[in-house]
Amino acid sequence: MIRAIRAFRDPGAAVRRLNTLVPLDEDATLALTDALATARPIKPRRELIGEGHEIVEPLLILSGWAARVRFLADGRRQFLSFLLPGDVVGLGHQTRPVATATVIALTPVEVCSAPPRDKSPALAEAYALSRALDEAYLLANITRLGRLNAQERIGDLFLELLERLRMAGLESGNSFALPLTQEMIADALGLTSVHVNRMIQLFRREGDLTWKTGRLTLTDPSALARKINRQPVRVSAIPFGTAR
Repeated sequence: MIRAIRAFRDPGAAVRRLNTLVPLDEDATLALTDALATARPIKPRRELIGEGHEIVEPLLILSGWAARVRFLADGRRQFLSFLLPGDVVGLGHQTRPVATATVIALTPVEVCSAPPRDKSPALAEAYALSRALDEAYLLANITRLGRLNAQERIGDLFLELLERLRMAGLESGNSFALPLTQEMIADALGLTSVHVNRMIQLFRREGDLTWKTGRLTLTDPSALARKINRQPVRVSAIPFGTAR
């Protein structure tokens, strides 16, 4: 089904991620093809959605990295979660939903209008799984901030990003492009930039990772997961990629 969309344009990682969750049917393919015609670029540091503003339409991230963030009155910020290709932003069930956090582009981002869920049962299920994963990763971040030490927080975040990017076909050999700065990681994990730098150096000395020219490689993700006691995220008893 993905090949049918590529005849129109290469949807890249976003459709690969949705198709990983649930095999896309013909109706989903057609709906995504139509949605791709609405694709538009967002520059770094620009808002996709502002906290407290009404969400006009849900957006599908096609490329680039974004983040949910809360800004405090004194200028401090807390990254609540990172948003990657294939993630759907602003997908709610309530009437006239309002954004509970600001969503900003961290890199050049391309988005399109997310097709309505009623266009396809497969698309509806992909959205449901995406929303469940979104909640699971938010809960994981609460656990990171509340109970893990600095080294565990960073390792857990890196393993989560590897897992998520692999679903979108953006990982190769346990390696992926990481456009985050140490300051961004600090603001996501409740640490200082200096502390993050110390922990990254510790990971390097222990042979857990390399991070060069914006690319992170985890030497042995399974060993790192055991080291920090990370459990895989599950939101369904049915394996991903299985028709519902």
